[in-house]
Formats: sequence, structure tokens, C-alpha cells
Amino acid sequence: MQTGAITQYIDVAQVALYVFFLFFLGLVLYIRREDRREGYPLVSARTGEPYADNALFIPESKSFKLQNGTTVYAPKPNTDTRSVKATPADGFPGSPLIPTGDPMLAEVGPGSYALRADVPDVTYEGHDRIVPMRVATGFSIEPRDPDPRGMPVYGADGVQGGIVRDVWVDRSEYVIRYLEIEVGHKAGAGSNGSSGDATVGLRRVLLPMNFSDVDKANKKVIVHAILGKHFANVPSHKSADRVTLLDEDKIAAYYGAGFLYATPDRQEPLL
Repeated sequence: MQTGAITQYIDVAQVALYVFFLFFLGLVLYIRREDRREGYPLVSARTGEPYADNALFIPESKSFKLQNGTTVYAPKPNTDTRSVKATPADGFPGSPLIPTGDPMLAEVGPGSYALRADVPDVTYEGHDRIVPMRVATGFSIEPRDPDPRGMPVYGADGVQGGIVRDVWVDRSEYVIRYLEIEVGHKAGAGSNGSSGDATVGLRRVLLPMNFSDVDKANKKVIVHAILGKHFANVPSHKSADRVTLLDEDKIAAYYGAGFLYATPDRQEPLL
């Protein structure tokens, strides 16, 4: 037999190759199990019942200790007990969902969101990360940029939905995250001459900066995602000076829903 041969039909190179194949197979199975910690076990969106997942590919639950002292588990049992506010367009699985009731508040499609932790995001030092400038007193707006505070906010229909009262900044990344809008008052005349609806009760809601178009020349903010009347229903945030991770998802989902559900013609295909 030649050097390196174990038997007449097996040598060291073959054994090394087989060991590598087995190692690589085990590595792939391990990685595929680990990437199922988020979003698994799968649950039917129609019935809320879990699918019959193969236990071979679903890892055992593992605990993760977070910086704030709490512990989370993944994968975790389904804790989302919300009912689906929509009906299937057709009878086959995977057919589009048609929202029931107010589509802006149906929490489906572009308006859907995850049940994130109802606690604020924090900085490395443990302080609330996203706060209004009345709290983050060390922040200021570049003088060459438009200061949106005091500007009226208009929806896609040109109807005023509120007035910017403050700016919320990210104390970790030094950018503007939200505009704080006072809504609920009589909107008055729209930018196109239309009249706003008279409403009662003032409250303040948040407008994500990436949904805002600040018109410096005309000193106004335009939001193309929703109409003027929709500002009154923007989800509230935790408190006057605090927004949680769950709040952020709800708020972003509401404006996102407007791109499809704000007007009936947005739900039709573009030809």
C-alpha cells in the first residue's frame, strides 16, 4: 500500500474529506436552527394556530439577559393575540387581505407592526435615546436649516392637520427623528384653499422625520402619506417626553398605511 493508505480502499485523504463533509453538514444544520429563534414557531395569520414545525429544525428556547436586567427567551410562544382586522380577498391560502373597518387602523399590510417592548430605546449611558429638544437642551438646529417649530403641517390633500410644536432628536446619532405636532384644533384653510374640519380637544402626536417634507420657502411641512383629517388618529406615545419601541412601530405603521389606504384610488393598481 502507498503512503497514507489505511486499507487498500481507504486512505487519510478520503477520511479527511468525509470528516469535512460531516462537519459542514452539522454546521449548516446548526445555523439553520439558530436562525429560527426569531419569528418561530410559525403561526397562521388566519387562524392564529401554530404550524406543525419539525422539531429537528426548531431550537430549544434560550434565555438572553439584556442590559436593563430583563430576560427574554427565543424562540418564545406566540404572545400576539390580536385578531386580524381583515378578510381574505379569495379562498386560497396567501390571498390578499382586505382590511375591515378603518383601513388606517386595521394593522394589516403596510400598517402592520410587531409587538415590540413597551420601553424606550436608551443611550449607552442608559438615558432615553429619543427625546424632544425641550429635554435635550444641548441640541440646536443648524441656523442654515429651516426650523420647523411653529410651521403648519398639511396632508396630501392640502388640508392642515396640525402645527409643529417641538422637534425630537436622537441623542445617540444626532439627527432629528420626529416632529411633535399639535392636532385637534380647527385646522382652518388648507394650502389649496380647502377648509379643514372643526374638531375639539388638543393633543400632541409624533410625525417621523422621514415622512416629512419641510418647505422652507413657504414655511410649512407637507406629509404625502396621509390626509389632513388623519392626523387626529395618529397613535399616541408613552408620555409627553417619552416614546417607546412599541410606540415607534405603531406610529410608523400608521403613516405607512396611508400610502395605500389614505384614499381609495391608492389601493388600485397603477397602469
